[in-house]
Amino acid sequence: MNNWILLQADGMSGIMGQVFLFGSIILIMYFFMIRPQQKKQKDAKNFLESVKKGDNVVTIGGVHGKIYSLEDDTVLLELDKGLKIKVEKSAISPEFTKKANGIK
Repeated sequence: MNNWILLQADGMSGIMGQVFLFGSIILIMYFFMIRPQQKKQKDAKNFLESVKKGDNVVTIGGVHGKIYSLEDDTVLLELDKGLKIKVEKSAISPEFTKKANGIK
């Protein structure tokens, strides 16, 4: 009878160990995967909101240009004198723009 009670108590500590292990894995995933991605998205959103006329930018496709005019969700880029293209604001890459302008 005593052995049966001891075996049940040992089983509960095993479950608690598994819960602790599962909780640890979730915390590690949050701090190494989810949180940095959220920070990157926030920085990209702030960058896109802060672009203004005359800024040199690079699109996701690698097109370099200067912002000629801004609308709600679109940007008119001047690639060369008289050559302008219209792109979505979300197509501007914060990472490539910072590299091209020498900003870290």
